[in-house]
Amino acid sequence: MDRALAAREYANHLTDADLGLLAPGDPGGGDWLRGDPAALLRLLEDPGTFGTVLAGTVLAGGGLAGGGLAGGGLAGGGLGQGPGDGPRGWAVQASPFLIFALLVQRAATELASAAHVPERTGLRQRVPLFDAPALRDFLADAARRLFLAELLASFTRVASGRYRVRVAGRARTRRFSELDPVRLAGLLDAVSEAERPGVYRRLGDVSLFLTGVFPDYVTARALGPVDAGRLLRAAGLTGPQRERLAAGPAIELLEHLGARWYRTACELAPVRTARLAVADDVAGRFRQARRVLNHLADRYLLSAGQPWFTPPGS
Repeated sequence: MDRALAAREYANHLTDADLGLLAPGDPGGGDWLRGDPAALLRLLEDPGTFGTVLAGTVLAGGGLAGGGLAGGGLAGGGLGQGPGDGPRGWAVQASPFLIFALLVQRAATELASAAHVPERTGLRQRVPLFDAPALRDFLADAARRLFLAELLASFTRVASGRYRVRVAGRARTRRFSELDPVRLAGLLDAVSEAERPGVYRRLGDVSLFLTGVFPDYVTARALGPVDAGRLLRAAGLTGPQRERLAAGPAIELLEHLGARWYRTACELAPVRTARLAVADDVAGRFRQARRVLNHLADRYLLSAGQPWFTPPGS
């Protein structure tokens, strides 16, 4: 996806209220930005835009006031208070996509001068890793930044439900949730061939989301040996590679599987769209994508008292 197409995709996601926040004081409410995606993208990339739109919601600890995304949905049904209810009143107008797009861009600004970035070596344990240049390279591309903003926004509402599958000749009812990769992978046994690329794509998404936003949860509770084995079988892995991944850290397992699932979605799709091309690109940079999200989670998404997301099962 080239920069021009990425700019148009940004414009397609933003609401009229978002445009008004991006162009305060404009008599037309910023509507001209929709007709000039290149200018819109330059505005989103301007470090000053973060302060213009989100300064009223940034807490001293680096997190955001204005409500959270709890259990996969918007806490309290919206962001912030109602209009006129104080300094956070305007925040209710901002769409989750705009907020996440600005946070991803904020990460690019912060990492531009970072010498190192903390990396997890265990539950709530971090050591400095001097890979900031690789993260800066990941964020240098507008399409990859768009990918992360879309990913985060997509988990503000999590799909779940039941489906029917035949096992040993008998119909069974199973449950699935987009926040449970094991149950989501079970859908592969129930959907048509035409639907499989979409399931593989979402498996890649949930792997990136969990390892990026909730790495401590993944380390401690996300996968036991049985669940790890189910995912490895669903991915078609056998032999020494399967044994190595099953015995290793859960984050490494989901990194490998997430990248594999993105590539499988691209391989099985009847048409390789620009969006799938970006997913394929992210597959090759999965660890960098995960670590950018780790940075955002530490700085903004999981701030004490005002988390934007809560761990699965909370």
